Amino acid sequence: MFRGSFTLTLDEKGRLALPARYREFLLSDCQGHMICTIDLHDPCLLLYPLAEWEEIEEKLKRLSSLNPQERRLQRVLLGNATDCDMDKSGRILLPAPLRQHAGLNKGIRLVGQLNKFEIWDETTWNERLAADIALEQAQAGDVELSERLQDFVL
Repeated sequence: MFRGSFTLTLDEKGRLALPARYREFLLSDCQGHMICTIDLHDPCLLLYPLAEWEEIEEKLKRLSSLNPQERRLQRVLLGNATDCDMDKSGRILLPAPLRQHAGLNKGIRLVGQLNKFEIWDETTWNERLAADIALEQAQAGDVELSERLQDFVL
């Protein structure tokens, strides 16, 4: 389970050192083999341990290549999926096209999302977080919640 938010630095070669607290788990769970792809809705990257990514690939495989919407989803996620193997120092190399998609610069925010991480440019993350909180506060009580959210208690 990946949770929390970490401020990290992207080096000049495009490498990102994963937090020490997750390195041992990633080495034992997937031998440090991870897959990175773009997010469809936000300017960030998604980083999955290999086993988690393989489950997504199975779901994508079941989609129809004849349905344009399903084909687009396959094309975007699979076409941008890149192997990112962790090195001995706990770093992964993020390819330039993926860094460009997410507008990544030196300051990075790694955000745990249970089975994956999101990788954001730190400034973009801070702006999105502030906007999301402001939207939730502004809409409090005004928006009809989905059935799942109605039963969600913190």
